Parts: sequence; structure tokens; C-alpha cells
Amino acid sequence: MAPHRGRLHRRRSVPAAPGGHGRARGGRRHVSRARGDGPCPPPAPGTGHSPGRDGRPGTCRCHRLPAAPGAMLILRCPARLQRLEDALRRSLPRALPAPVDDCYWNLQAAFYRDVGAYRALLETPGCLRWDAAFHIFGLQDGVATVSQDIAAAKGVELEVTEYYTYLHPDPSTLPEPQLDPDVRVGTLSPAHAELLDATWAYGGNARSRQYLGELLERFPSLCLLDRAGEPLCWVLTDGFAAGAHGFTLPSQRRRGLMRVLTVLAARRALARGFPTYGHTATGNGAMQRLQEALGHRRLPGLCRFVLHNPALARAAP
Repeated sequence: MAPHRGRLHRRRSVPAAPGGHGRARGGRRHVSRARGDGPCPPPAPGTGHSPGRDGRPGTCRCHRLPAAPGAMLILRCPARLQRLEDALRRSLPRALPAPVDDCYWNLQAAFYRDVGAYRALLETPGCLRWDAAFHIFGLQDGVATVSQDIAAAKGVELEVTEYYTYLHPDPSTLPEPQLDPDVRVGTLSPAHAELLDATWAYGGNARSRQYLGELLERFPSLCLLDRAGEPLCWVLTDGFAAGAHGFTLPSQRRRGLMRVLTVLAARRALARGFPTYGHTATGNGAMQRLQEALGHRRLPGLCRFVLHNPALARAAP
């Protein structure tokens, strides 16, 4: 999964277009060309794009889509790539640069094979805004040391927070959760952002509330509700598909609520084809013991979240 060179990474997959495939009678699969694409443009040098044998519009290889439902498409056709870019810009405005004091959305995941290449990437002019508040996180030691070296040369302040990363190898083996009859499973909405912000150690400002509200709007969440419909315990999913922001109200602890929610969240991730993983604070012994009891494996080393320019982040409204 690691790239050849150091890279700051946020990966998005492109689902297959509905209507581009189906099944014929008798179970035989057939592929229909996606409609509305029109003729392909002339091939650009080095794109590998070429028309079909008969030269007719829409007969090139990039128009013959895979028939497997839910298959990820590898787009090489310039016309399709342009349509994808236009669609992302319309529907994902938050993928564009965040404000300089927003350390919540200014978040980068770092992976590298060669720490020297990673260092050269961060030192490349324009790669990062070193005058902004932003996080870089990763499981490799060089993620923190490279930032520390460059920040020292630039006079940039850093804060490093360490976590353990847990991964469950096979959520299908998890035990059946036993739910208290007074509790039911639900989901959170952006209306709960104030509650989550008030119970989050890194919250307490307008940026954090906006961040939590957008997480709740864009990504899955699970919670356990009391008879009145009030949340007692919850788990969110962040932009990297990791379990995040797990919390149980102090008055509701020692009831096994987080155990139930951890199992339910793992099963849901499995059903959607996502890995079951998350980051746990090194001082949170209770959550570490729970995950290990359920069969989660702690990955070697530490995951370090490196906050650059924390004073700027704290000055946010």
C-alpha cells in the first residue's frame, strides 16, 4: 500500500456508476456502455487511451465498464476524469483548502518507504503551509522526527500526541452483543455536535463544533440511547474510516455499553467492506483492555499526531 516515494495521503475510491452494468436473463452478465459520455476526445500522449477497433465513439476500452456490482473503476479516459473532477468540486467543497487556523480539517496521513524522500517532500516549497495550523499523523517514527527537524529550522511550534492503533483481524468472530432492555441502538446527527464537543478533550471552540457536525453529517456513527432518546454512549467514523471519538457518559459507565457499541461498529464496518481499526490514547487503559478482550490487535509502535502551530489553533474562534 505504501507508495514508492514519501507521500501525504488522502485516498478516495470511485464507485461504479449505477446503470453501467447489469445481468441478463439466465444469470449471464452483460455490460452496457455508460450513457451520456459522448465520443472520447483525441488521446493525450502517454495516457494509454485509444479508440475501439472500429473507431466509433464510445468503443474505446475506457467505456467498457466492469460488470461486477460495486467494483471500483480505474479511470483513464480524460473525459471521465474531467467529469469526476467537476463532480468532486461540486459535492466536496470541504476537500478544498481549510482556513489556516482549522487544525481539525487540515489533517494529513503520512506513509513512506524512504524517510529521505519523505523529508524532501515536506521541504518542497508549496507542499505544506507552515504558517497554518495542521496535523500530520502516521505509524512510522520519521513522521514526528522529520516534522521536528523542519519545524526547528523554521521556528514552528509542535505538539505531539501518541496513540496505540488497534485492528481487528476478523470481526465476524466477535461475540453476539447483549443489549440492556432499557437501551436501544441509534445514530447521531449534527444536532448532537454540542454534546460531543463538550465531552471532547480537544473541543471547546467554533472550529471543533463545526468539525464534529460535519463528521456526523458525512460519515457513519453509532450510539446507544436511553428510553427518552438521549445518547449514553457513541462512536464516530472519521475521514480515514477509523473509529473515533468513542465516549460513554460518566454516569453510564461500567454497564458494558462501550463493549456493545464496539462490537456493533466492527460488524457494520465489516459489512461495508472497511477494516475495523482506530486509535486509542496511551493512557486509556480501560479501552485498551476492552479491545484486547474482544480480539483487537495492537499494531507495533505508536501512532503520532503532530500538531503544527498549536498556538494558532488555540486562537481559533
